Parts: sequence; C-alpha cells; structure tokens
Amino acid sequence: MSQAAGVAHPTADGCSVVIFGAGGDLTKRLLWPALCNLGKDNLLSKQLAIVGCGRSNSSSAAFRQHLQRSLTQFSPHAAARKWGRQALNQAHYLGGDALQPALHNQLGKLLQRLHKQHSVLGNVLFYLATPPSCFAPIVQQLGKAGLIDQKSGWRRVVVEKPFGHDLASAQQLNEQLAAICHEDQIFRIDHYLGKETVQNLLAFRFANGIFEPIWNHRYIDHVQITVAETLGVQQRAAYYETAGALRDMVPNHLFQLLSLIAMEPPNSFAANDVRDEKAKLLRAVHRLSPEQVLTHSVRGQYCAAVVDNATLPDYRQEPGVDPQSATETFAALKLFIPNWRWAGVPFYLRTGKRLPKRVTEISIQFKKPPLLLFEHIQATNILPNVLTIRIQPQEGIWLRVGAKVPGPAMRIQDVTMHFSYQEQFRIPTGTGYETLLYDCMMNDATLFQRDDMVQLGWSIVQPMLDVWHALSPRDFPNYACSSWGPKESDELLARDGRQWIVI
Repeated sequence: MSQAAGVAHPTADGCSVVIFGAGGDLTKRLLWPALCNLGKDNLLSKQLAIVGCGRSNSSSAAFRQHLQRSLTQFSPHAAARKWGRQALNQAHYLGGDALQPALHNQLGKLLQRLHKQHSVLGNVLFYLATPPSCFAPIVQQLGKAGLIDQKSGWRRVVVEKPFGHDLASAQQLNEQLAAICHEDQIFRIDHYLGKETVQNLLAFRFANGIFEPIWNHRYIDHVQITVAETLGVQQRAAYYETAGALRDMVPNHLFQLLSLIAMEPPNSFAANDVRDEKAKLLRAVHRLSPEQVLTHSVRGQYCAAVVDNATLPDYRQEPGVDPQSATETFAALKLFIPNWRWAGVPFYLRTGKRLPKRVTEISIQFKKPPLLLFEHIQATNILPNVLTIRIQPQEGIWLRVGAKVPGPAMRIQDVTMHFSYQEQFRIPTGTGYETLLYDCMMNDATLFQRDDMVQLGWSIVQPMLDVWHALSPRDFPNYACSSWGPKESDELLARDGRQWIVI
C-alpha cells in the first residue's frame, strides 16, 4: 500500500505486533518486509513494538540479526530497508513452547514492559504464523493468560489459512476461537485479498455504469476462474498430503474471487455490509449431489515430464509423498448459482500445480449478439466478447472485442483492449500483506473472512471431499507436468460447447 495520487492514509494505531512462528519463512519473506513497506509509506505509528515468539532458545539480538538478513534478501526498496534498520531496536524475541502457559505468562510481562517503553497504549496484534493445529491451543493459552482482554487496549488475532480441513473441523475451530475472542477480534487472513486487483473488483463492478447493467444471466454466457501454479509441491509435502488442491485453494482463494465477482451490490463498503453480500452469494451456490460430483468435478495428479531440458518428477516421487498417494494436485469444478442474477450461468473453477504458467485470472464470457448482419462473411468465426481480470502476475484487465479489418471488404477480427495496473499506477512491488496488516491495525475487516463465510465455503466443497474420499482415483497420475491438467478438465467444458480461456 502506498500513498499514491496524493491520497494520504491515516497512520495506524500504535501497537505491539506479536508473531508466533517468527522463525519461519512467512515472517522473513512476507510479514517483516510488509511491515517495512508500511513503515516507509508512513502508515505505521512510531509507537510500535515487534515481538517474535518461537521454539528456539534465541535472543532479541539474534532475532534482530535474522530480520536484518531478511531485509537484504526480501525487501527490494531502499526506503523500506532503511525503515527496517531503524526499527530493529523495537524488535524483541521470546523463546518457548507456544502451547504451554509459561511462554504466555512471560509474554504478558514483556508486553507490559514494552507498552511503557514504546507507548503502544496496550494494543496488541497477535499473528499466528504457525501450523493450523496450533491455532486454537495458542488462542486458548492467550485467553488463560488474560492477553485477549481489551480493558487496556484492543487485542486482535490474525489466523492464516487453512481454516479447518473440512466443514466439521472449520465449525469446531470457529467454536474454539469464539469461546475466547469476540468475532470482531478475529481476522482470518487470505493473502490473495491483499492484491490491488482483487480489491479493485468492487470498484470495477460498482463504479462503472457500463458493466453492472450487463452483469447477469441475460448477457453473460459463463464465468471462469483459474489459479495456476508452475511449481510442484516443493517442501510442503507434509502439509499437502493432508490437504490437496481442493482443500488448499478452493474454499478460500477461489471462493473469495467467486464471491467478489458474483455478489450483489452491498449497501456500503463497510466491512459487514460487504461480507453480508459475500456470505449471501456463497449461501446461494448449489451444493452438488454425490452423482453430480462425478460429472461436475475433476481431479488430477501430475506425472513426470521433460520441461526446458529438465525432468520434472511425478508427484508421487516428490520427497515426503506417499508412493501410492491419492492426493490431487489439480481440481476443476462446475458450479451454478441459482439466484435471479445468475440463473443458468455456469461458473468453472480450476486450480493446480505444475501447470504451464503461473496465473490467477477471472474471465467473463458474454453471449454472442445476433449475427444476421454478418451471415455473408465468416460469422461463425466471430468469437464472443471476453472480459479477463488478471490478479497475478502482470495485474490488469483485458477486453476482447470484434473489429473490422481495414480494407474494402467487411471482415471481422478479434482485438484486445488492455489496461495494466503497473503501467497506469506504477504500483511498487509489495508482498501482498501490506494492505491486510494495515487493515488489521485499523480494524477494517472488509477483506477478511467471517465465521459464517468460512463454513459456507466448506459446505460447498464437502460433497466433493466425501465422494473423492470414498472413491479412490484409478488413473493417478493423469496429467503431465506443464500441461493444463487431465483431459477430463477440458471435457468438463467441451460437453457444454465451451473451452478454457487463458490470456
């Protein structure tokens, strides 16, 4: 986030930022660089303390050296690195077991001292950069130590995904957190929503009079959402073997994009007004029957292939993966939203690893107009208009339209109008966490999932989880690395006379 175009954002409240799991990759690659980016943009209060909590028996001096090294590696902006170096003396470390009361009692004493030393007014942001199994136990220990109490300032808890691994576990986790925190203290973070292009979906839809009138089943043929990765499982096998592509990406990232692109206009951009409409949209999504799961969803697992003269291995050959693994690395599904706006419009979603390109984009294909005027030329070759919103990389918007080819004959050719965020706004490179961390400190929950939204997302994918668990895949692995997934994914659309779109 930057103060571009002459718009000054208010400085966040002074606070202590407590990071559980401070020795992990998330802190050094994303959270600390994001804080430094906010600092260089004058969005953080000078009354700021940073507390890293980890298992290692380290010291504050060693933690500061760790943060200094991460600045060199992961913070490309000189101003951000300068701010980070100046803020290092505000960083502290506490070692111990975050699941035991001893660490939390020490943390309480440290926070009291830091509140006086840095004048942070008793405000604390607890960030759980830990394995999901630690979320509830850590919050329970914070509650027992009295650290969630808001008598002396605000207390907020940031929870990373995955938020549960199915509907039942998500419900249980919500109940466990609700026993300690008020819902407005819980910020369930999804880093996709920190991207400018995702946030711009609301502005694009509701600030432009030419799109919202045609944003419905009368004009839109179908919608596609693609989240593709070129990388394999890498070092995440321990997590990925228990999750898979469906759990890892669909209830959070893809459904967040789905709700923003398909929800009704909110009464305002206040957090609960926006989240009410997103929840209403997820509630309207048709839940697949077991029979429909077989025809409306596809799963895949990548197999070895030679790409750019390098051999990429089977998923089952990756370190830490079961040689007989039935975990999917690709998932595609067709959903319907049977409400007034979207009746009859299919939404095709897909996500996978080891695909040909890294891209996240939404494509809205419009219905063809009557082509009677063009019957005497190549009317059958005139493609429908497509609006594509790319989230990453190279954030931008593409609109495919038909135009006349210069010359005496009437010939139609597709052309593309393109808008690039980088070219237009000179967006500085960020981590994607800047906006989200800032919003946590400002108590703006618009971009965060509410408890009902989490459970609604899981309720949509639960039928697929149940069927896929009951019926082991017989054809895994079934798509080559650097392909667009199994052939059944293309057939999912081909049966409807459609095909996947990638700009």
